[in-house]
Amino acid sequence: MDWSANIRLRRSLVVIGFNLFFFYGTFAQEAYLPTVESLSRRKPPEWFGNAKLGIFIHWGLYSVPAWARPDFSVDQVKDWKLFYRNNPYAEWYLNSLRIAGSPTAEFHKTRYGADFDYYNFRDTLAAKTENWKADEWAKIFKQTGARYVVITSKHSDGFVMYPSNVPHPFFNKQEITSGRDFIGELEKAARAEGLKFGVYYSGGLDWSFNHSPVTNLWPDLFQNMPTSVAYTAYADSHMHELIRKYKPDVLWNDVNYPKNGDFLGIFSELFNVNPDAVINDRWQKHEEFYDYTTPEYEVLDSITQKKWETCRGIGFSFGYNRNETDEHLLSSDALIDLLIDIVSKNGNLLLNVGPSADGTIPENQLLRLKTLGEWMKVNSEGIYGTVPWTKSGETLKDGTRIRYTKADRALYIFLLDQPKGEKISIPELKFQNTGKAALLGKEVKSLRLRTTGTGVEIDMGKIQHQYATVIRLDAAR
Repeated sequence: MDWSANIRLRRSLVVIGFNLFFFYGTFAQEAYLPTVESLSRRKPPEWFGNAKLGIFIHWGLYSVPAWARPDFSVDQVKDWKLFYRNNPYAEWYLNSLRIAGSPTAEFHKTRYGADFDYYNFRDTLAAKTENWKADEWAKIFKQTGARYVVITSKHSDGFVMYPSNVPHPFFNKQEITSGRDFIGELEKAARAEGLKFGVYYSGGLDWSFNHSPVTNLWPDLFQNMPTSVAYTAYADSHMHELIRKYKPDVLWNDVNYPKNGDFLGIFSELFNVNPDAVINDRWQKHEEFYDYTTPEYEVLDSITQKKWETCRGIGFSFGYNRNETDEHLLSSDALIDLLIDIVSKNGNLLLNVGPSADGTIPENQLLRLKTLGEWMKVNSEGIYGTVPWTKSGETLKDGTRIRYTKADRALYIFLLDQPKGEKISIPELKFQNTGKAALLGKEVKSLRLRTTGTGVEIDMGKIQHQYATVIRLDAAR
């Protein structure tokens, strides 16, 4: 048996021992072993499908320079070489810096000097975050209407945002690891607010192991992924450490994972420590176990049975980008419409917040979170815990875009536009004579309705449409 195979066997035996200890120590649940057969018996928890809205946080060394070209959104890319050279993702600062002649390289040379090492930003980050308070973030996210929070524990630059005990083969601990437990502080604050807590980990990319920049989607991105035994052991150790330290409700891996990694050991330990945890689809192996897919800056065209989650920034970047202005960010109206559209198709929105280096959420991002939260206070009954109707939505004859969700015997109709008149007609909708219609708001307003040969007509009167208007129909079929 080769050395790496022996290591994997010993590691699996350790995990099996942990699982058996967990089982016999608590008798509270079936213990999952690191096998396909055992993990196949798991049933995904319901909370994730009901949550609908989460907050993503990209915060790290890249938040110090906070610089990228905000020329386009990733969903608009046609030339991937051009994308990576002019990458709008500020969290990819180190990769962009390593591309000779790139706008980021020129900015870095002018602002910091050609010889200034990226990892020296750790000192600035440590100094700037002295007054950061995790509970302030948690309160903001709660008020936004989010039900879960996912924060970056290690992005592709390799810097670890908590005091990890996993040794790096090329860096001293203080060079590559935070001395402050940003992850643990937010975990406690988020859970104190009743929010589920998750961690992001860049499993497939780590530029502290590989110095060749990604310059194209294919094959560069995949050739840039470290495959050594040392990196595989490093990533595995981090994953197990994160699970044991924080018991995350969401384990959000990114850009694949080392092909010889301890997938089954990681999954089994996670589900034993936290039976209500979920995992995303970006692992490259064992797709039968993921709980949801993760389109990035995209919304699916139609309702899908498999749960999914759109992740995106409020602007073009995940990490804070000092160059982004209001013209690069979703408007509050567009953000609310986006959430509704996603939920109508069985999706969640994982909306990213990119704080500045000191932990301040920029005012233009904060304004959108506040507006979304105010809308959710009076309309969230049509969001949380709902499921798709027979169709996600349509455009009425007068051009009004509408979306649907349902819960129990209630159907929710979201008007994304101001109707042209005081009445709307919903085709193909059957309604019982005892049914009622109401306009949601700070005060719920009863509406008149009548059945027609083709559906239902609702008399709304004059409404003030600023953001999406929500109508609840009770006893609709």
